[in-house]
Amino acid sequence: MWSQRLIAPHQFRNTEVPTPGMDDIGEGELLVRLRAGGICGSDLPPVRMHFDPQEKAPGVWPLHEIVGDVVASKSTSIAVGQRVIGWAKDLQGLVEVFTAYADQVVPVEPDISDVAAVVAQPLACVMCAVDRFDSVAGRRAAVIGQGPIGLLFSHVLKSRGASEVIGVDVVDRSDLGADFGVDKIIYGSSRNWAPTLTKDERPMLVVEAVGHQIGTLNDAITAAAVGGQIMAFGVNDDPYYPIDFHWLFRKNLTLHAGITTEHARYLRAAQEYLRAHPGLAQRYVTNVMPIADVQQAFEIAARPSVGRLKVVLTVDGEDAAK
Repeated sequence: MWSQRLIAPHQFRNTEVPTPGMDDIGEGELLVRLRAGGICGSDLPPVRMHFDPQEKAPGVWPLHEIVGDVVASKSTSIAVGQRVIGWAKDLQGLVEVFTAYADQVVPVEPDISDVAAVVAQPLACVMCAVDRFDSVAGRRAAVIGQGPIGLLFSHVLKSRGASEVIGVDVVDRSDLGADFGVDKIIYGSSRNWAPTLTKDERPMLVVEAVGHQIGTLNDAITAAAVGGQIMAFGVNDDPYYPIDFHWLFRKNLTLHAGITTEHARYLRAAQEYLRAHPGLAQRYVTNVMPIADVQQAFEIAARPSVGRLKVVLTVDGEDAAK
């Protein structure tokens, strides 16, 4: 079978590898034939061959936001032939047939296309994270980072009744903000924005949706109102972060962090959310590219730019639905 193998930092090669079979999966696992996959910011450090030494080295097929057809199953909940959305096991989905845990995928609703279904995976992550806030309705919220994941946070926070959503990014998102529920766009650095806030301007909820560096989490602490809550969502490249504990402590802040849980529940909820907001997926996915162009796709995804959001790879090079 084909695979788009990472052979060096930022270099992929189309390589033939053995096709896995039933003997290669354990109980509760599936083999899934790839149809489409979205490039996530957390895929980019492995492509740079950067990884936390406390964890295992990154694999060679970095992709985990996947849609595909089940070709083998050792699960009672997911059957062969079903089209599913979810996570590839070990985040290794850039291959013709990959392994997935049955409890980390759900069937795709028949009226949702492959490309739209891909959006359900990051949306599920966002919905899980927002649920960690004790309340959203009536509160001012700020999202530091208005890339693909940050704009999903803005959309979900606004849909759950946030009184105001502030989006902060060094890329100009004025052309996209209104479509994602952003009331106020800050085109600039969170480092410069956070200290300028008065007491009455501070958000009760702050999402850090940048990651990959250590500065923006402290900007979130600086920005947050007394008694506020912070969601540290951006994936870390460094194992240790210097935290402004003085203000975390003095402002009685709550810091949330962590990965997505209850995958199936949130994937189902995300599909319902997409149904309730029918234009969201189309606005969110700005680049659909064939798997053969994986090198170019990752280069595009790695460079934030005006108007560019989610990059999706498809096996047939177009938005297909079953």
